Amino acid sequence: MMIRTPCKSEGCSATILPTTAEKTGGYCMPCRQETERQKRQQYIKDHRRDVDLYEGINDPVEILKIMHNRPPYDPLIKFIPYELNKEQLYISLTEEDTDRMLTYAMNLLDSGDEDTSQDILLSLVCYKNKSLATSIPVFINRDIYYPGILFKDASVEARDQLLNRVEHDTDNRNHLLLALAWIGDEQIVQRFREWRESPPPWVEETYVTPDTYTHEAGWKLNEDGERENLFHEFSYAIEKLKEVEDSSIEASEPLTLLTESSHTCQWCGGKMTTLLDFKVSHPTFLFLSMSGERLKLETCVKCSCYGVMYMDVDSNGESRWSTYNQRPDYLPVCNIEDYDNQHVSASKSFRLASKSRNSYYAAHWTLEPTVSQVGGHPTWIQDAEYPVCPCCSKRMIFFSQLDWGEVVEYGEGIYYMFICSDCRITATSFQQS
Repeated sequence: MMIRTPCKSEGCSATILPTTAEKTGGYCMPCRQETERQKRQQYIKDHRRDVDLYEGINDPVEILKIMHNRPPYDPLIKFIPYELNKEQLYISLTEEDTDRMLTYAMNLLDSGDEDTSQDILLSLVCYKNKSLATSIPVFINRDIYYPGILFKDASVEARDQLLNRVEHDTDNRNHLLLALAWIGDEQIVQRFREWRESPPPWVEETYVTPDTYTHEAGWKLNEDGERENLFHEFSYAIEKLKEVEDSSIEASEPLTLLTESSHTCQWCGGKMTTLLDFKVSHPTFLFLSMSGERLKLETCVKCSCYGVMYMDVDSNGESRWSTYNQRPDYLPVCNIEDYDNQHVSASKSFRLASKSRNSYYAAHWTLEPTVSQVGGHPTWIQDAEYPVCPCCSKRMIFFSQLDWGEVVEYGEGIYYMFICSDCRITATSFQQS
């Protein structure tokens, strides 16, 4: 029987074979590995250096190029972040700068770096509403049809090419339909109408009916076969403040966020939350064309994660539980005491931006834009899901969204808010990655 010896590490109760002790100097392998790890960490600490990749560079285009092509991780180097993030830099670009970034993106595409090229192209389209019409023929020649938003300003010639290809290109048909939906001109509306009235043979190969693809681009075919937008083109960011402002400033704001409602959720028994309480009559919200002085959008932040939650709104803008609500098939048993009101304490940390922004600014969530907003195109994390009004059976109009990652610590996902102005019903849904 071979005799095992105790590990030399103080406090370690492990025993090791003599052959192991000879290799490790008398330490068990876990202790030896921990010692090596500590040595490595100390070496990194002693030798790590700061590197500023942006030192002496003032051109925002050159700075963005560096951001999009950061060197691989090196534990011995700490890269000093630039004072502005990508989003802020893209906003600051001049028209000449956006042209330069577009040229750079297309050069990357030619070199085979499709991922970085796509990231830049999406940034130009969403943050700057940059037309990619001159680049779309290149996408078509390379069989690149996704993301569809890149095609929204396509020329008539490019549009006709896509309409022709969608009839026979089985491999790319789903992406082609999305690209066509984003173009969305009269000719395309007519074609989607025809596909709805007389489904083509290939409809069985698609994930959903052809006219459903239009929802991804923020519009639908109404009963008469005409285009109707599902979002408001005016868009105002809901900005997170670095410092909480005083109550006098808050009182003058047209929008109040995240306050506790007096109503109770009839699914879990917990307190409802007023996600938004806004002054309808304020000039900022004239684009809504709504009557009344105020409007409250309420939900249960726990239960609406599992299904659409509807609220009826009276003439004074007050919300109440809707009889149209249907309990989700799956709804976990909630212990109300396990939930805190952390989100309510964040109510004074946000403010509505004073200036509107591009409708498609936050249309693509992978760019990590400032997501919380009123109006604009929604930031779908999954598929586009505009709820159907339970009263009139029409698709509800997107109104607002809140990025829960900014609201609570370790939060994630987005709460989406919709409204049917005719029926005075609101709806809330939730998506996360």
